[in-house]
Amino acid sequence: MEFHDPDYTPDAFEVRVSELLVATPEASDELIDHAVPEVLRMIREHLKMDVVFVSEFTEGRRVFRRVDTSPTARVIEVGQSSPLEESFCQRVIDGRLPNLVRDLKQEPAFPELPPTDFPIGAHLSTPVVLNDGRVYGTLCCFSFAPNPDLTARDMKKLELSAQLAARKINDKLNQATDKAMANWSLEPQATPLRKR
Repeated sequence: MEFHDPDYTPDAFEVRVSELLVATPEASDELIDHAVPEVLRMIREHLKMDVVFVSEFTEGRRVFRRVDTSPTARVIEVGQSSPLEESFCQRVIDGRLPNLVRDLKQEPAFPELPPTDFPIGAHLSTPVVLNDGRVYGTLCCFSFAPNPDLTARDMKKLELSAQLAARKINDKLNQATDKAMANWSLEPQATPLRKR
């Protein structure tokens, strides 16, 4: 097994996401906050996609938590949701749809896919997996037209970006837990004794 490929040179996208992944949360939480939208924009532009989003799976729905679109492709917005079972995201997670699709109409599963309000030509999707192993949701992107130029390396870039999103979500969950724990105590609460 070779760990170093002498012909491999990371591009600017991979370098930027790697920098954000190794940044320490204490020193760079604000940097990471601002980095997620930047990374989504970079994904969309680099992969020539119309839409990129981070979704959360909650209560049987897919909720769009972060969205970046090209100016002419505002087809979804933050906060919108739809039934999870009707989403491409769920189909990727459970294996009914591959995570990299260059031309959706050529996909064997195409006839069984739910109708969409807009055309989807190419589609990439990867799970956002939290530290405890739970699938938070997905990081997905799509274009209205097919894209035969998409590669496994493009999929790796999406996966790297999903790691960044998972790290950010984990940090927020840990902060919320720490805040809740700060107010919690095992000490018995003193209750006044009643006089008889």
